[in-house]
Amino acid sequence: MSNSLEAVKTAIDAIILNPANHDVLALLKGLRNGVVYGTKVRFPHALVMIFLFRSGTFREKLLQVFKATRTHARNLGTFVLLYKAGMLLQRGLNKTESRYDSFVAGLLGGYYVFGRNGNSSVNQQICIYVFARVVLGLAKLSTQPGYAKSPVPMAWREGVGNNAWPVFASVSWAFVMYLFRWHPEVIQPSLRSSMTYLYVNSERWDGLRNLLWHNV
Repeated sequence: MSNSLEAVKTAIDAIILNPANHDVLALLKGLRNGVVYGTKVRFPHALVMIFLFRSGTFREKLLQVFKATRTHARNLGTFVLLYKAGMLLQRGLNKTESRYDSFVAGLLGGYYVFGRNGNSSVNQQICIYVFARVVLGLAKLSTQPGYAKSPVPMAWREGVGNNAWPVFASVSWAFVMYLFRWHPEVIQPSLRSSMTYLYVNSERWDGLRNLLWHNV
């Protein structure tokens, strides 16, 4: 019996390690990694945020955690699969990878997974996270001394690089506080809920008990 199992394992390893099967198996592993990573990222976040800030029964909250985790894991896994498939397809058509293959694959995958299915709260959070990282990445790229395509003049790059983060941080907080004060309805619900807890609920109390122990 053990010899049979060992033979099966050897045969499977031969298939897995065969370079001819690498591209197809990379699609499978990309899907797997997207699902696993999406679950790891979303589950603890959803668990904390939903149980602390959402109303409903214990069962309802568990269901919300499950749905948010499932959505994040499914969408991230699907995107990785589509992105890698798009890269593979373009490489097959062009015989080599071009500079913009990743852009095209990301564009199509992003539309199919995150754009076509509407702006759910999970999709919004993922896309906003990615957008923020893209903006920061482009800002860093524009100030690199050796990057010839930057619109920032070479003489300004050191100064811009040294001051970009303080400006970005202060302007971000300025705008979010302005929006929360005058147009709270346009702020993403989970952020609005957090800000309400911090800035609105701290304005109300009727005694020592709910001044420091908990909110009214």
